[in-house]
Amino acid sequence: MAAGSNPTSADFPSRDGAGSPQTTGSRLVVVLTRPAGQSDGLAGALRDAGVGIVEFPLIEIAPADDEGPLRAALASLDKYALVVFVSPNAVDYAFASHDAIWPHALPVGVVGPGSVAALAKHGVEAPAYNVISPHAVADDNDGARFDSEALYAALEASFGENAFERKRVLIVRGDGGREWLADRLREAGAEVETVAAYRRLVPEPSIGAWSRIHTLLSGESKTPHAWLVTSSEGVRNLGELAQEHLTASEQAQLKRAMLVAPHPRIAETARGLGFDSITVSGAGDERIARTLLSLAAPPEVQPVQSNPAQERMSDTNASTNPTPNPAPRPATTLPPNQPFTPYEMQQPKRGKGAGLLWVVIALVFFAAVAGGIALNRRVIKLDQQLSHRQQINDAQTAELRVKTDQAVATVRQADAQLAQLEGKLADAQNAQQALQQQYADLARNRDDWTMAEVGQMLSAASEQLQLTGNTQLALFALQSADTRLAASDGAQVLAVRKAIAQDIDKLKSAPSTDLTGLAIKLDNAIDQIDQLPLSGEAPIAHATPRAAAPKDVDRVAAATGEPKWKVWWNQLVTGVTQQLTSLVQVRRIDHADAMLVSPDEGYFVRENLKLRLLSARLALLARNQTTLKSDLHAADGALARYFDASSKKVQTVRDLVKQVDDNSGAVDVPNLDTSLQAVHQYRNRG
Repeated sequence: MAAGSNPTSADFPSRDGAGSPQTTGSRLVVVLTRPAGQSDGLAGALRDAGVGIVEFPLIEIAPADDEGPLRAALASLDKYALVVFVSPNAVDYAFASHDAIWPHALPVGVVGPGSVAALAKHGVEAPAYNVISPHAVADDNDGARFDSEALYAALEASFGENAFERKRVLIVRGDGGREWLADRLREAGAEVETVAAYRRLVPEPSIGAWSRIHTLLSGESKTPHAWLVTSSEGVRNLGELAQEHLTASEQAQLKRAMLVAPHPRIAETARGLGFDSITVSGAGDERIARTLLSLAAPPEVQPVQSNPAQERMSDTNASTNPTPNPAPRPATTLPPNQPFTPYEMQQPKRGKGAGLLWVVIALVFFAAVAGGIALNRRVIKLDQQLSHRQQINDAQTAELRVKTDQAVATVRQADAQLAQLEGKLADAQNAQQALQQQYADLARNRDDWTMAEVGQMLSAASEQLQLTGNTQLALFALQSADTRLAASDGAQVLAVRKAIAQDIDKLKSAPSTDLTGLAIKLDNAIDQIDQLPLSGEAPIAHATPRAAAPKDVDRVAAATGEPKWKVWWNQLVTGVTQQLTSLVQVRRIDHADAMLVSPDEGYFVRENLKLRLLSARLALLARNQTTLKSDLHAADGALARYFDASSKKVQTVRDLVKQVDDNSGAVDVPNLDTSLQAVHQYRNRG
């Protein structure tokens, strides 16, 4: 079928109930790689023309991770002189977050006709609104261009060359993307702000979709196929998915397959990835469809001689009905004439052979029926075996995919952690340079200066909080920052103040530990170590004989009825015994090795105890709970083992160690991440 001709139902495939293309009789199968649901119009046009369709999305569109900046920007449209939507997805996601009526006086810039149609779907269209698109910008090779360069030319043609000086422009786009338009507008003097309305993900095609791709690339389908790629990111995703899911031979077939790209930039990306056959169609579904239909045209054949009248009639029809891209019209080759057979020889001879012929026909019929039944049974058996093998292969494939996904997730997590560590190291090395650059970027107005000072104040407070755990200093910094921002009433400033209020409440409710007081107690204990007596060094008081005063012998004898000499003798024996007992002192030492410590060794015992307490003090300030507990317990054990437990000084030092041990419980230090993140979003609003 030539490009521009009217196809018939017999020339092109239909679609079965499962959605896979039936390629019998088709001259081309097209693989559409746009996001799901965005190729319906093009797919319908190609299907009506009889072209086979395989939908294989290479990009998945999802909402942005944080819709706050988008909502904030759409809530203050009155401060912008121009709003630019880079794609239909940006239009749809932006209007899904914007409930109010779009201002009639606010111009809107879009890149292509798809975005114009998306705006019209939401009620924003000319002449009621000023919609600017590059429909008038032309290219020498493929007509109208629809890209950032063409849109900027259209904006200059509509507003003038110096119309963007000191004007605020909002660009609504996906996460990432080209910065060419934003840079050109900034060079023209505009203050550009970009917000993300959606994000692009790498999809995971289903097993059914991969099976259709395997069929196209393995050569089982005799119908040629072409790939439609509409973005450079889609081409890169195709290369990544091919390396993960295709064999080496299938990857080679993919690199040799026909690719159709609407823009030269996409074609350059595909060529850089190793694709050989690339056709640039130009933007718009109409041009893409015309290019794909031209690829579906049959190859040229050698024309035969025809009469001049027929040639003149064909030329007249071609001039009457011109096509945008005329394709060569193949001539029809006439078949050779059949040899002449007389009518009498064509009549069958009737006779005795007729009955024999019918018998042969019956035998052939019954043999065909029996063979068909046997063949059907064998086909059913083979189908069951094939289904069983397919189930086993699917289970193995699913298990392998789960393991692969886990390995990929682990590698990505490790890469993310490594990137985070490298980023922190780079931030620490370039802190001074980054500070100067921030002050230069935020020097446009008073709010930016204030926000820069607040950011530095919060960063210093956060570092001090993590190092010393001083919540009072961090609370004072947050209150000072809130006071500085109270003079501004901007929407983003209010969001920052709200985040600061949340961190203030978090600091007020957080328990505090008096690390300084505990460190002072350890210092006092260290100062008293040299004065503590060891177990063998405790002084012994001078002993003097002591006895109870003698009682009146006559009264005792009269009371007890005993003889006076006996009462006198008992008092004498008791007094002597008491005096002898008072001269003897008994002391108990549980650890015998404490008595074996010499004076020289006692010096090292005291120094070792000091080192233990100093190590505990450092662990306390570093919040190393394990080391702190270990050193405190070791110090208390040394006090109980080598020093005199009856000494008040030893008891005082052990009491100080016990107080530090009881009051040094681990307390999670709060952070200021909410406030710092809000300030970071304010700085990146442009």
